[in-house]
Parts: sequence; structure tokens; C-alpha cells
Amino acid sequence: MFGRRKNAAPRYDRTGKTPVVRSSICTGEKVAGYRDAATGRFVEVVLIRSDGDLERFLADYGFRRDEVKYEW
Repeated sequence: MFGRRKNAAPRYDRTGKTPVVRSSICTGEKVAGYRDAATGRFVEVVLIRSDGDLERFLADYGFRRDEVKYEW
């Protein structure tokens, strides 16, 4: 009844989505997510503390490292 939840990426339609890493100029904090091409809306998915966090985000959502765009 109160079993542990599995950490699986939510199902979503990947078409029209671009992976983006936002980095703060002031603090250096990085957040990974994706931008919807139709609306321009950014959806935050994970806080990046190490390269492992970014790799897990890419694997969970099926993106490649060369597709990632960086914003400041």
C-alpha cells in the first residue's frame, strides 16, 4: 500500500521539444528541462548538481548531448 515509487520519467510527446540547460549568471545554478517550440514555454525537470544528473535527464527523456542548448 505504501510501497516505494519508481523514479521513472513521465511519458510525454517529444515532438517539438528542445532540451535546454539554463544556467544562472550570478549563482551558477543549472536547471535542465525542455522548451516547447510551439509555445516557447520552458518546463524545468531537474536541478543539475553534477554531470550524472545531466546524463540521467538525457537518458530518461531520450535526448542526445549534442541536442542540448544552453541559456544564460
